[in-house]
Amino acid sequence: MIQQTSYPKEKIKILLLENIADSAVNEFEQNGYVNILRLKKAVEEDELKRQIKDVHILGIRSKTQITRAVLENAQKLIAIGCFCIGTNQVDLKAAMRKGIAVFNAPYSNTRSVAELIIGLCVMLIRKIIDKQNAAHQGIWLKDSKGSYELRGKTLGIIGYGNIGSQVSVLAEAMGMNVIYYDIATKLPHGNAKQVRTLRELLEQSHIVTLHVPSNETTKNMINDETLRYFRKGAILLNYSRGDVVDLDALKRYIENGTISGAAIDVFPEEPAKSGDPFTCVLQNMPNVILTPHIGGSTEEAQANIGIDVSTKLIKYLELGSSEGSHTVPQVSLPPQAGTHRILHIHENVPGVLSQINSELSSRGINVLGQYLKTNEEIGYVILDVDQKMSHEAFQLIKQVKGTIKARMVY
Repeated sequence: MIQQTSYPKEKIKILLLENIADSAVNEFEQNGYVNILRLKKAVEEDELKRQIKDVHILGIRSKTQITRAVLENAQKLIAIGCFCIGTNQVDLKAAMRKGIAVFNAPYSNTRSVAELIIGLCVMLIRKIIDKQNAAHQGIWLKDSKGSYELRGKTLGIIGYGNIGSQVSVLAEAMGMNVIYYDIATKLPHGNAKQVRTLRELLEQSHIVTLHVPSNETTKNMINDETLRYFRKGAILLNYSRGDVVDLDALKRYIENGTISGAAIDVFPEEPAKSGDPFTCVLQNMPNVILTPHIGGSTEEAQANIGIDVSTKLIKYLELGSSEGSHTVPQVSLPPQAGTHRILHIHENVPGVLSQINSELSSRGINVLGQYLKTNEEIGYVILDVDQKMSHEAFQLIKQVKGTIKARMVY
């Protein structure tokens, strides 16, 4: 049954950019949201500032940049759905201060990336790329020298999160020994072992794979200094973020024979769209695989991401559930019969909830359900009030000092 909302669903304007999967569109339409504009490519800032003015829900992938300037023009924006793993492309602080919920899909393409990592390990340790290139050029390189099995080799995983731990399980199934380094203590899967330092991992590993976020602690973490710790003939894979590896330094260590192979999927600067020119210092180097940011790009992953993010957005629209949000505090309250639900986002200052309750109490408005949660910037309240008094309650709540957004969902 489609949830009846106080604001007509056909008037909720949804803008989806970057060719978001059909599964997302289907999910919105099946829940009664039909006012959907879907574009195949990313949109530059000036154009997005114009398009976003009347949009309630915005869907993006990794290329579209949601800056503070864009958000200042988003007068009706309720939520942003990042149909990908990360949220680096959104100014989260600015979104938080405007009370805009930001959701993503941190787990939906985990398997796609993990499977590809194992496939790349096989290709690189057997030097398949060099042999297939030679075959295409009419050269028969039937030679076992420098080609090895994965079985018995040590895989070092940097970042033991959702993807890193899945890679760990698959690698063990291939007969590999697995060690991992993470800034947090993580329980191992199978027989994997956590090491204390990055240097310890690099010195022990035949293959090193990166699965870390982009931040100040990870920027160029693989550089001239850390590359010295790799064992001779090691292989490096980066399917995480483009600023994690110093590619110029990596090139030097491939040339001097320390690194015998590499697979890179993410780059410091990437073309805006498919088909654009691309250059990289690692082009035409032996036993190097370069792919165009497609680690999680499978039909299954995109379908799963479409369902995951659109479902979160719909729950936020219809119930106020903010579970999975990176900006609005995560709150979920089950619906109650005989009530109307009001959402209130406010500056995180003392006394707001007390003022809300005082205003409602003074008018004899009964609160049948209430939940408050705050973060460093804002507070988020879900209120279930008696249906007969809900419109009066909504008007009172909108006037509370410190209000950023107020919305009646049903």
